[in-house]
Amino acid sequence: MLIKILLGVAAAVVLVVAVLAAIVAMQPSEFRIERSATIAAPAPAVFAQVNDFHNWETWSPWAKLDPAAKNSFGGAPAGKGATFSWAGNSKVGEGRMTIVESRPDELVRIKLEFRKPFEATNTAEFTFKRQGERTAVTWSMYGHNNFIGKAVGLFVNMDQALGGEFEKGLASMKSAAEATAKK
Repeated sequence: MLIKILLGVAAAVVLVVAVLAAIVAMQPSEFRIERSATIAAPAPAVFAQVNDFHNWETWSPWAKLDPAAKNSFGGAPAGKGATFSWAGNSKVGEGRMTIVESRPDELVRIKLEFRKPFEATNTAEFTFKRQGERTAVTWSMYGHNNFIGKAVGLFVNMDQALGGEFEKGLASMKSAAEATAKK
């Protein structure tokens, strides 16, 4: 009798795990998070905020989450080839960004490599569109969801979580770029 109960429980556990694995496997393989803002500054002033990693401390929402993070810069001083590495608390983790494409006042594309708390490689892009004396900037991040990423997506809405941080960053970038443009 006890063996039948244990076999029944084991079969139920296997079935639940199989169903969960199937649900996770059916989640989207690719993701994209995107937010936009219009900034009352010319495109060169907005572009400069992104194209030079040294400026990110002013507006990046992650810089504020761990002011004690260890940061280092390498490669080119700005633009293609510039790198930024960080190692911080559990809120910011550890990783590296490399600008892989930079077209003045149009686009900055970044290879984003996370090392902690999980490993992942994604792409971040900033596009800039002139609108008279204003600039529309769009910040996006996209990449591939592995099995773990798909499982996390069942419980955490990454678009809302990261999108909210993008919105904070764009608001801070707006303040910084508009202040710079007034000088």
